[in-house]
Amino acid sequence: MSNPEPVSDKEKAKYEWRSFLFITIFLFPILAVAIVGGYGFIVWAMQVFFLGPPGHG
Repeated sequence: MSNPEPVSDKEKAKYEWRSFLFITIFLFPILAVAIVGGYGFIVWAMQVFFLGPPGHG
């Protein structure tokens, strides 16, 4: 690669804010829903196919 153009501090700060907003507004909520939904699906599938519904011992 050739020498990249230096990025000014103002542009760097702009990119950092955009990255922060993207992560906090989009990425973390989507990951949280996917993780919780995936865990719920795994528990549901285990109960349907292997363990049965929860109940008294």
